[in-house]
Amino acid sequence: MSFIPITDYDRQLMFEAIGVKHIDDLFKDIPKDILLKEDVDLPEALSETAAMRHMTELAEKNCPTKNFAGAGAYEHYVPAAVDYLSSRSEFITAYTPYQPEVSQGTLTAIFEFQTMMCRLTGMDLSNASMYDGATAMTESVIMACAVRRRSRVLVSQAVHPNYRAVLDTYAWASDITVETIPATDGVTDAKSLSDAMDDTVAAVVIQTPNFFGSIEDLCGFADKIHEHKGVLISVVTEAMSLGMLTPPGDMGADVVCGEAQSFGNYIGFGGPMLGFIASKNEFMRRIPGRLVGATSDEGGRKACVLTLQTREQHIRRERATSNICTNEGLLALRAVMYLSMVGPKLKDLARLNHALAGRLKQGLMGAGLVPVFDAPCFNEFIMRLPNDVSVEALEAAGFLPGIDMGQYYKELKGCRLFCVTEVLTPGDIDSFCAAMAEETGIR
Repeated sequence: MSFIPITDYDRQLMFEAIGVKHIDDLFKDIPKDILLKEDVDLPEALSETAAMRHMTELAEKNCPTKNFAGAGAYEHYVPAAVDYLSSRSEFITAYTPYQPEVSQGTLTAIFEFQTMMCRLTGMDLSNASMYDGATAMTESVIMACAVRRRSRVLVSQAVHPNYRAVLDTYAWASDITVETIPATDGVTDAKSLSDAMDDTVAAVVIQTPNFFGSIEDLCGFADKIHEHKGVLISVVTEAMSLGMLTPPGDMGADVVCGEAQSFGNYIGFGGPMLGFIASKNEFMRRIPGRLVGATSDEGGRKACVLTLQTREQHIRRERATSNICTNEGLLALRAVMYLSMVGPKLKDLARLNHALAGRLKQGLMGAGLVPVFDAPCFNEFIMRLPNDVSVEALEAAGFLPGIDMGQYYKELKGCRLFCVTEVLTPGDIDSFCAAMAEETGIR
C-alpha cells in the first residue's frame, strides 16, 4: 500500500502548473557528474508485519548496561508524573509564544523556570530558550564582550572540551580572542589566571564541577577578575550539583550558564539538551533569548508577560543580541515539573549522588585504580587504569565504564572519567568494582 497521498494525475497537474514534463527536470541545475549513477543499495521494502518483526529482533539485541559515564550528560531518575503531564497535548504542541498575551500557560512555565534557576544559581535573572550548555556558554561570552566592549577571553582548560570547541567556532567569526588557562591538580591554575588577567580581558570562564569532576573555588578568582572589571562566567554541566554546592552567584560569579538536562530530561542519544543563562541585573538588556515577567491585568488578576525578547526575529537585526530562533520550552517545562516534585529533596538527592560517587571511588581504589587528582568532587572523578584492563570486557559484562579522557587530553591517556547518579544502587557499584577487580587481577 502506498501512503503517498498524491496520485499520478495530481502529479501531472503540478508539472503542468510549473512548466515541467518530468520530476527529473526539477534537478537539471545540479551538475551531472555529482548525481548518482545507480540506485542506492538498500534492501527491498518489507510488509508492515515483517518490518515490525525485524525491529523487534533488533531491539532484542540491546543489552541493558549500568551507566558510569557522565561528562555533560547525566542519567537521573525522572518521575513518571513528568512524562505523563508534559505529554499532554497543550504542552507538547506549544511553541515560541509569538502572541504572548494569549500564551499564559507557556509564559507561566517559563517564568517558573526562570525563578527556579535564579534561586539555584544565586543570580538576579534567568532566560529561557538556549539550545544547550555549549551554546549557552558561548552566548554568555559574546554577551560579556558586548557589555565590557572588550574582545579577549580567558577559558579554563578544565572547561568541557566540546564547549570550548563551540566557543572557538563562534569566537573566530566574532573576532574574539580566546586564551586557555591551564589546570593544575584538576582545578584552574590560580597563578596562571592572575598573570594573564588585565584590563583587556572581557570575561573569564570557569566550570564547576569542572570536566575533571573537581569542584572549583570561584571565590579565589572573583576579586582578581572584578579588579580589572572582567566578567566571571561560571559554567554548570551537572545541574544536580546546584542542590548541594554553594550557588555560583554567592561566590562572586556574574553570569552562570550551562546545562539543566539533569532536571527531568533524559539523555536520549545525546539530546535534546536544556541550556540556560542566569546573570546579574547588569546584563538584563543584553541577555539572549527571552525574559518573562509577572504583572496583573486590568481586572487585577495575575498575568505573565514577555518583557524582553532580544532575538532577531522580534527586533531589528542590528539591535538583536543573538540569532537564537527556537524554544526549548518543553524541556524547561519538564524541569519545572521535576523541581516542583523533587525540589524540596534536591539537597538530599545531590548528597546521595556525592555519597555514591565516594563509594565507587573507594571501590575502584580497592580494585587497583589510582585517582588522578586530589581535588574534591561532586559525582564524577578521574581514575588511571592499569594497562591490562579490558574496557571491552567490562562493556560485555553490562557496564558502561566511564569516559576515555585520552581523547581530550594527551596527558590523561589511560584514564577514565567515572560518574555515579542515583539511578545506580550500592549493589550496582559493588558489582562494577568486582568486575574491575577481576580485570586488574585483585581479588
